[in-house]
Amino acid sequence: MSQRVILPLSMPSITPKKIAENQYEIEADSNLGMKVPVRIYANDALLQKMLTDRTIMQAKNVASIPGIVSHGVVLPDGHEGYGFPVGGVAAMDAKEGMISPGGVGYDINCGVRLLRSNLTEDMVRSKLKELVTDLFSSIPSGVGSKGSVKLNHSQLDEVLTRGVNWAIDNGYGSSHDAEVCEENGQIDNADPNKISDKARKRGLPQLGSLGSGNHFLEVQKVSEIHDEEAAEKMGITKGTITVLLHCGSRGFGHQVCSDYLRVAEQAMEKYNIHLNDRELACVPNTSEEGESYRTAMFAALNYAWSNRQMLTHWTRKSFERVFNQSESDLDMNLVYDVAHNIAKVEKHKVNGEERKLVVHRKGATRAFPANKEEVPLKYRHLGQPVLVPGSMGTASWILLGQPNSMNLSFGSTAHGAGRTMSRSKARRNYTEDDVKKSLNDKGIFIKALTRDGVVEETPHAYKDVDAVVNVSHELGIATKVAKLVPIGVIKG
Repeated sequence: MSQRVILPLSMPSITPKKIAENQYEIEADSNLGMKVPVRIYANDALLQKMLTDRTIMQAKNVASIPGIVSHGVVLPDGHEGYGFPVGGVAAMDAKEGMISPGGVGYDINCGVRLLRSNLTEDMVRSKLKELVTDLFSSIPSGVGSKGSVKLNHSQLDEVLTRGVNWAIDNGYGSSHDAEVCEENGQIDNADPNKISDKARKRGLPQLGSLGSGNHFLEVQKVSEIHDEEAAEKMGITKGTITVLLHCGSRGFGHQVCSDYLRVAEQAMEKYNIHLNDRELACVPNTSEEGESYRTAMFAALNYAWSNRQMLTHWTRKSFERVFNQSESDLDMNLVYDVAHNIAKVEKHKVNGEERKLVVHRKGATRAFPANKEEVPLKYRHLGQPVLVPGSMGTASWILLGQPNSMNLSFGSTAHGAGRTMSRSKARRNYTEDDVKKSLNDKGIFIKALTRDGVVEETPHAYKDVDAVVNVSHELGIATKVAKLVPIGVIKG
């Protein structure tokens, strides 16, 4: 029997209907311009939180974009964003549909990568403060932070076209790293000529930096194993130490998004596109403007993959210094690197027919199942590893993509815990000492550049990552492999 959710009086038009466990739907309303329904994957508590902000309203607006197919998606970490909700997926017909800068977001290829090691918690605890301090001094972080690599314009062009391979060829890691990155860390058809001078100026000094906000580097321990076969293939063992990196394309990607949002806004009249929210500004995927944005966005994807590769290299060097062992002795191999702000053309079945779609993932992680050619060879027989970071002080998860993701969410799952509190509210309600004491009580040592970097990212500002992961697991979108708990944190 269907079940309707009681809504706040301020949003009387939103009536998600429960259609199955952890699944809700808002029917397409032509009066609102909706072309497809919206599917929300959440438990009751997560849904109620979404109803306190504009998450669902934004998802309904996305469902009005010309060329959207099947249904819009809100994942269990969904929350209000710029135009598109964060934790949202929208698939557009590649020929007739749109491409939207807001559907990717400002931090193009914000993503996560996981390194494993053979160190145990006992081996690291005695040197934890030394390790975190060394990492903090080795990895540039903070608003406007600059990397230690000075590029000229031709070198930047190489980064924008070659991605992680540029970093590897310049001594930052090995070819084995590229083998376990989404797109092997280099997406084709990136065009540096579509990048503005302003974006170049922002990108030149920032390559090889962590940034600020919710970006972080965490030293973690593996606290639980749920899928022994997958964990073994990934080299993950209970009690060992891992490192999780979360960052993106820095000011470069932000500027690319800003530039092409203006292009899209100006072009909509030309293409007779009318939207409920101008923040959804879009252009036909096959148009000149659409092609320009896509190839510029791909350049930003490559910038971010190269950026994370450099941070990986410096992380390994810190471990080598502190533990007086080589990278190979420490077995510091890359497990996986995945983007969660991205749009790509993929093949998906819609009403039993395979179609090429522009899949926008904004705060959403690809979760392809086994035997998909896009999954690296190492994991193809298992499915794609999925990395879901929590907030500092809580767990992160490794999941494994499953077939139901293709049926429900265009091969996608959540990208993290998802915010429940604005940064300004966090600053009003918490102090740096409060947050640091709470972390210290859990055995977590933190180094941060600023007070705000600590307070704005308090665990209280985020949803329960375990609840988010449980929804994905129970739906069979992506299932649990291992739980990771932080012991050391670096923030900008």
